Amino acid sequence: MKILLDAFWRAVAYCLRPRVILLSLLPFIVMLLAGLAFAQWGWWPAVDTVLDWLEGTALQATLHQALDWLNLSQFKNVIAPLFVVFAITPLIVLASLLLVAGFMTPALVKMVAERRFPQLERKHGASLLASIGWSLGHTVLALFLLLLSIPLWFIPPLVLIVPPLIWGWLSYRVMSFDAWSEHASKPERRQLMQRYRMQLLIIGIITGLLGTAPSIVWASATVFLVAFGVLIPAAIWIYMLVFAFSSLWFVHFCLAVLQQQRQQEERQRAAFVASQPGLDVGSRPVVSASPVLPAPAVASRPSDKDSA
Repeated sequence: MKILLDAFWRAVAYCLRPRVILLSLLPFIVMLLAGLAFAQWGWWPAVDTVLDWLEGTALQATLHQALDWLNLSQFKNVIAPLFVVFAITPLIVLASLLLVAGFMTPALVKMVAERRFPQLERKHGASLLASIGWSLGHTVLALFLLLLSIPLWFIPPLVLIVPPLIWGWLSYRVMSFDAWSEHASKPERRQLMQRYRMQLLIIGIITGLLGTAPSIVWASATVFLVAFGVLIPAAIWIYMLVFAFSSLWFVHFCLAVLQQQRQQEERQRAAFVASQPGLDVGSRPVVSASPVLPAPAVASRPSDKDSA
């Protein structure tokens, strides 16, 4: 837990660095353009589709009765936009995560390694193609889990719990892999991911819950349509900052535990060698460095027969 909390505060401090802010600009611009394009050409068609789907259904009648009971009848027109928000938010989160993992995480790993772990050996346990395949495979699985969990979204408490849990699991799997891909070997990465699975999942869940904050801003745009053009970029920017912080938290933690494990293995190796005086570091018998001189030749003593 000490390493977990230390990595948390270091990630917060690193988020304030100008270099990190600049690194977040490229994925932010990509997501901003995609968000503005959807707002311009996809928002109202999506809302109209939801309205047609809800028209005359028991679900619509139940929601209207609930709003009337809460004296919130003025929010009946917001039901369809909220459905659209809940539907596209997971896609925005996944796209933001992949953009940060692709554009920011390698640069953040390099920055943290240069500043905190300059002596940490790079064993290149995973290639770029392996990292891309890992990210895409887990993203597809996360999308499948999100689709299965859609019925739970209609239960008010679960809609704020289930998606963050899935996003947290995805963040833990993707970002920890990228954080170790450069420095850890494949056996080291598997061992560390298994040993610190709970800590990594905690980081993922916390950052997944932080990822719900932009959803509140995004949903506010459905109520305050006048500020729609301002709130949507703000929500996307918050997504970028949340995932930049998540990436930094994972990088600091993953490299710290990797260094700790290697130092522990080195101490164990040194202790073993010290307990075996006949072995050197490579567990080979120690050979004396002093030259071995040949035995002096002994002159043969003439026999009595020869002397005779």
